Amino acid sequence: MAFVSLVLVGVLAACGQSSKTSKTDSINSELSTKGTLTIGLEGTYQPYSYHNDGKLTGYEVELGRAIAKEMKLKPKFVETKWDSLIAGIDVNKYDVILNNVAKTPERAAKYRFTTAYTSGKSQLAVLKTNKTIKSIKDIKGKKMAQSVTSNNAANVKKLGGTIVPVDGFAQSISLIEQGRADGTVNDAASFYSYLQQKPDAPIKLIAVGNAITPTPARGLLRKDDTALQQGVDKALAKLRADGTLSKLSKQFFGGDVTK
Repeated sequence: MAFVSLVLVGVLAACGQSSKTSKTDSINSELSTKGTLTIGLEGTYQPYSYHNDGKLTGYEVELGRAIAKEMKLKPKFVETKWDSLIAGIDVNKYDVILNNVAKTPERAAKYRFTTAYTSGKSQLAVLKTNKTIKSIKDIKGKKMAQSVTSNNAANVKKLGGTIVPVDGFAQSISLIEQGRADGTVNDAASFYSYLQQKPDAPIKLIAVGNAITPTPARGLLRKDDTALQQGVDKALAKLRADGTLSKLSKQFFGGDVTK
């Protein structure tokens, strides 16, 4: 009887070890390079990913390093222009994209996404001296500086704002300062980053509440990489719980964009 018990214990132990090894092997089999988490990003998108004195850094870069460390993998970064960034994952150029990518129905049909690592909340910016716009509802009939094809422009139109076309974020702020636009809507992360660099800018931020649906940033993976997605999600949960996400956010944005 004792001999049978020992045999059963050995079998159970072997099963447990096999299950653990199987999970590790599953992740490794989904990686472009075994033992390495290859991360795709632009590298020119401050404060998400950029070069400082020749060193690649930024919120998503340091987050990528932290995720890889939690997963006991070596991080490797591949910089690619936005136009071909998502296409690169189809040819195994990298394992996951960390580049402020929002989950859309079209992307979700073809790719797998991690849990969010930013809140994706929007803010409204106006001049500090502006007395007529006190809430997002007040932009009706007002001139709003927005990139024409952006989600922000679509949301502004729904709320009754008149679009003043701009090429990007910097120009939208300039038009407000020049009095050529009444305000602009953008994600909170962009505003926090701008104000961190220019704390004396003559603009103030107004929360939009539930008027605009948040579009949080998520990691994008190949559709079949189930084990890898679960591994990244587990790492993100740990990094959120221990305060790493919040710490990195404040470091690179000057505020917490994760809540």
